[in-house]
This record gives sequence, C-alpha cells and structure tokens, in this order.
Amino acid sequence: MTGRRRTRSTFLPFVTRRAAAVAAMVTCAALAAGCGVVPGVTGGAGDDTITVMTWAPSDTNATDKPGMPALALAYARHVNAQGGIDGRKLRVLICNDHNDSVGAAKCARRAVRENAVAVVGSYSQYAGSFFPVLEGAGIPYIGGYGATNDEFTSPLSYPVNGGQPALLAGLGKELARGCGPVTLVRPDTIAGDELPTLINAGLEAGGHASAADLHAAEDATEYSAQAQRALRQATADPARKGCVVPALGGRTSTFMDSFRRTREDFPDVRTGTVLGSVDQTVIDASGGRSGPYEGAYITGWYPVETDKRWDEMKRVIREQAFADTRIDPADAGVQTTWIAYTVFRAVAEGIGADEELTATAVRRALDDGVEVATGGLTPTLRWKFQDRLASVGFPRLVNANVTLQVVRDGRLVEAREGFIDVTRTLEGAEVA
Repeated sequence: MTGRRRTRSTFLPFVTRRAAAVAAMVTCAALAAGCGVVPGVTGGAGDDTITVMTWAPSDTNATDKPGMPALALAYARHVNAQGGIDGRKLRVLICNDHNDSVGAAKCARRAVRENAVAVVGSYSQYAGSFFPVLEGAGIPYIGGYGATNDEFTSPLSYPVNGGQPALLAGLGKELARGCGPVTLVRPDTIAGDELPTLINAGLEAGGHASAADLHAAEDATEYSAQAQRALRQATADPARKGCVVPALGGRTSTFMDSFRRTREDFPDVRTGTVLGSVDQTVIDASGGRSGPYEGAYITGWYPVETDKRWDEMKRVIREQAFADTRIDPADAGVQTTWIAYTVFRAVAEGIGADEELTATAVRRALDDGVEVATGGLTPTLRWKFQDRLASVGFPRLVNANVTLQVVRDGRLVEAREGFIDVTRTLEGAEVA
C-alpha cells in the first residue's frame, strides 16, 4: 500500500526507538500546566519526605488515564495515615502530559526540578520526550503502562506488566485453539506495523496460520468498510468459525459499532481483543450481553477486578477516594499504578530509614536484584537488563504473564484460571 499517511498511534505502543544519546544535565523548567502537588496530603520536600511523581493524560481527545494519578494520591493518603514509609511522608507530584511530546517533557523536567526519586505508575505515549530527561537525571521509571517500546528497553525502566507484546501474543495463542481464519484490524501507523508480528507469534505457536492484516485509519469516525472486509476474510473458510481482532485502542469501540451493524449477515464470527482497547465500561456502553463483545476473548495483565487479590486496593479507594469518580478499580491503568506503588514502597522500605533515599538508592536497589511480591497480582518481580527476551528487543520485559478473560452475560469474567506465560511465544517473534 503506497501513499499512506504514517502517524504516531494515539494509543498503541511501539513508537519508533529514539536516538541513544541522552543529555548529561537537565535544566529546570517552569511548572507545566496540569501539574501539581497533592493538596492536604504531602508536605514540602525535606529529609523526612519522599517525593515521587505520577503522570498521565487527562481532558484530551485521545486516550485519557485520570484514574492513575488519582489512585496515586489516594495511595499517598493511605501510606501517610499509617505514618509514612519508615516514618517518612510520601509526597506525590501529579502531572498531565496532555498526550503530547512537549507536555511529557515538561512533566519529566518537573520531576527533576522537584528532586523526585522515581516516576511511579504512569502513562505516556511520548517516551522519546520523557526518557532522555529521566535518564539524564538518573530517575527510575517504575511501572509504566507499557504504552511504548522504550519501556522495555530503557535501563531506567522497571515495568510491572508485559505491555501490548504479551497481550497480543497471548491472545493469538488462545485464538489458535478455536478460530478459523483470523483478521487483525489495526491502525495504519508505524506503531500499528508492529502488531501483526506479535499476534502471529501466538497464532503460529498454536499451529495456526498468520492473521490477515487489515489497516484502518486511527482517527476515523466509522469503520463500515473495514468491518465488512474483516467479516468476509474471517468467513473465508466455511468449515471453521473465523475471528476478528480489533486493536485500535480508543477507536476500538467505534469499529465495534460499525461491526455490530454489519455482523447480522455473518453470525458465525467471533471477536477477541486486549485490555486497553476494551474494559467493562466499554462492554456496558456497547449493550452488555446483547452487544458485539458477548463471547469475546480478551487478554489482560492481571486477575479480573472481582478477584479477592484486589480487595486491599478497593479498601484504600473506599477509605481515601470514595467520592473520586476518576478511579475505576477495573481500569488496567489504575491497577498498574497500584502495583507500581506496591513495588516502590517495598523498595523504599528495603533501603531503610538510616540511609538517604535518593533516586540513585532506589535505582541501585532495583538493579541489585530486589524481589518484590505483589500479593499474587503478578509473579514475583525482579529486574535484570539481560534476560530471555533481550534477543527480540525487550530486555526489560520481566513479566510475560497474561490472563485470559471472556465476556459472558455481559460481564468480563475469568476464562481460564491463573496466568499464561507467553515468554516462549514472544521469543519466536521477530520485532523490527
């Protein structure tokens, strides 16, 4: 296909890798719009205060994750009500990156100016803007959402999930078990170009043919033509029920609205997708049990929201942020922020009250092989730069586990007990 307009994806990961050069020093910048300190939660910076930052986009026309900084504030209130971390108050800075590169760089520069010891549980698509700033100042990035390829390559990144690579590989592996022809509907972007390789790694691991690769504009307002083509491709083998996999991020719901209107002529087609493209809110808004997601397989990073392992997070939300409607415990971003702060607290407590808690100390503890348990929400986490997935471009990807969920009677429920490890599946991927 020639003459395509190639743009950065508004949701999907794997932006192109940035240049390796990183500035040695970062100059101070004015306070970015949308950034702030938690009022009433933290004091000023000082020897008895630990300063961290959480950022995410809010009030934009693309992917918004306001629940992530909101959960960070609730977590800080919870920790400080218990006396802090080894007697030191947790000071949380929040920042809105506005879903643009300038905003992401401003957030990172403020983290440097405020002497943050880590950026924790955050979301941004613009790693090429914020990672050079963090790397130049030596500030670790703990528990990013997995929204960029750099989160799995930067030596200062400590991810808690496997991002889109694990989700798509896991979904492909599952669909290989029960699908006929599979069609992937993905953005016509550079980022979108990475996705077929990942789902095909899973399909091929299950002995299935590669998925048909259907490009779509990431900013379209309707997808009738793509829906019709996807359905025709998925029904190419009348002997086996085909599957359609929309992976359009925030536009997945728009595609599924077109898909629902077209699907009446193709009743034997199933769907599958990944968390981040779909959650319970989207399923409810699309009609619940009578909507297009009924019966769909969806891969996620963590147990379903109804699992008891989330009870502690829900208790903190009830006690510290009961009226804050930004925080949805079923949102994967909120869950990622909770796990990231669980990691940070464990690392900070391990450093001890008698040692200065700096970005260098946090980074050293992480690099020295500290192991962090998350109450079963992930496997025990431990970060090493060189690992099994380094050869395929993901040297920082330490958690390749996914969960398999299914929409049943309009609810997102567990389809298979426990985690599925897709490390071996990803080893077979050839990501450029």
